Amino acid sequence: MSASVLFDAPGPRARARNWIFTVLTVVVAAVLLGFVVWRMWTKDQLTGAKWEPFLTADLWRTYVLPGVQGTLTAAVVSIVFALILGVLLGVGRLAPIAPIRWICGVIVEFFRAVPVLIMMIFAYFLYAVYDTFPSKHLALAGVITGLTLYNGAVIAEIVRAGINTLPRGQREAAASLGLSWGQTMRLILLPQAITAMLPVLVSQLVVVLKDTAIGYQITFVEMVRQGTVIGSAYGNYLPALIVIAILMITVNFTLSWFATWLERRMRRSSRGPAPLEPEAVEQEGAPGAQVLHSQRD
Repeated sequence: MSASVLFDAPGPRARARNWIFTVLTVVVAAVLLGFVVWRMWTKDQLTGAKWEPFLTADLWRTYVLPGVQGTLTAAVVSIVFALILGVLLGVGRLAPIAPIRWICGVIVEFFRAVPVLIMMIFAYFLYAVYDTFPSKHLALAGVITGLTLYNGAVIAEIVRAGINTLPRGQREAAASLGLSWGQTMRLILLPQAITAMLPVLVSQLVVVLKDTAIGYQITFVEMVRQGTVIGSAYGNYLPALIVIAILMITVNFTLSWFATWLERRMRRSSRGPAPLEPEAVEQEGAPGAQVLHSQRD
C-alpha cells in the first residue's frame, strides 16, 4: 500500500466505504434540494407568472442593468486602484530603507484589520461632510474607497510573499551586474512574482466583485440590492435572486477565464530564452547568466 505525504492510500474496503458515503451524500442532497424546490413551487414562488417580469425590457432597463452597471463600475475601478496600491505597498515593505518598510507595514496591517463596511461608511460620511463628490456619486466613492484600501492591503501581502518566494540567487546575480535595488525589483523580481501570483490575485479580484454587494448599506445601487428591489416590486424574491445569482456567477466565471488565459499567455511568452552570444556562453556559469537570459527575453 503506497503512502502519500499526509495519509496512507485507502485500500479496497476504504474505497468502497468512500463510494458508499459519497452516493448517500449525493442522494440526501438531491432529496433535500427536491423538497426545497417542491415547497417553493407549492408556495407559488417558481410558477411561470413569477418569471414573466424578466421577459420585459422595462424591468431590465429600470432595475437589472443599473445594478449591473453599478457593480461593474465599482469593481473595475476598485480592482485597478487596489492593484496599484497593493504593488506599491508590497514593494515598499521590501524596501531597503527602514522607515519606508515601517510605514508600509503599518498601513497594510491597519487596513487589513478594519472591516470593509466600516471603511465604506466612514468614507461615505467623510466625503459628504466635506462635499468632496457630487451627492449622486457619494455612495460609489465610498464603495470604491473601502474596497481599494482593504484589498490593496491584502494584495500587498500577496505581492510581498510572491517576491520572497523567488530564489535569492536572482538578486545576487542582478547585484553582480550592477543593477540597483529598484532596477532589480522592476525588471527581474516583480514580473516573475506577478506571473506566479496570478491565480491568487484573481481569487482576490473575485472577492472585490462580490464585496460590492456590501455597498447597499450606504444606498449604493448594485446587483444584489436591485434584486431585492425587484422582489419587493413584483413579489418574486426567489426568481429575482436566482437571476441575480446567475448574473454574478457569469461575471465571476468570465473574470476567472480571462485571468487563466492571461496567465497561460504570460507563461508561454516567458518560455524559451533567446540564444546567447558566444561571449555570454563562455560565462554561462557566472552569477549574472540567469539575469542575462531574462533580459534577452
